[in-house]
Amino acid sequence: VEAILFASATPVTLAELTARLPHGSTPGVALRALAERYAGRGVELRRTGDAWAFRTAPDLAALMHPERQETRKLSRAAIETLAIIAYHQPVTRAEIEEIRGVAVSRGTLDLLLDLEWVRFGRRRATPGRPVTYLVTDGFLDHFGLESARDLPGLAELRAAGLLDARPGTGAMPQDTADDDTAPDPAQGGLFDD
Repeated sequence: VEAILFASATPVTLAELTARLPHGSTPGVALRALAERYAGRGVELRRTGDAWAFRTAPDLAALMHPERQETRKLSRAAIETLAIIAYHQPVTRAEIEEIRGVAVSRGTLDLLLDLEWVRFGRRRATPGRPVTYLVTDGFLDHFGLESARDLPGLAELRAAGLLDARPGTGAMPQDTADDDTAPDPAQGGLFDD
């Protein structure tokens, strides 16, 4: 009952609780026990009409400010950049631009850094000492991944319809003797099936 009430965005009626719980459960008893347990705390179980919900204690209500979660849609450039970083990390800006074939806008990288999906890595020991980019734990958490190795491989992306098996316009014809699904050994196993 406690989990259902915490997870619900709206108050939950006794009938809804009864329907969700196993047969023979007594949500009314559980509600009374929860009301006693949370009495006098920062969060209290309150009855709102015929429904129940957890609410901020009245003495703390003045401290609460509504938080609005702003949903921003990533641009195609940001999605491509994020994918390149995820699959090729650690990767430099020049490498991202080489893979994409176009210059990477500073705003694109700033957006990914602001979202905390990308972070700075170590500098490369090459001339100019360029900074590298890596995905963060926030990125992994958002997409339900344990590590970057859990990213889908080429076969999974094709099966999901996210990669077009046909060559793009202007693409060079492939030699049919080559296996285009063979993983690139330089990818470190990220594209393994």
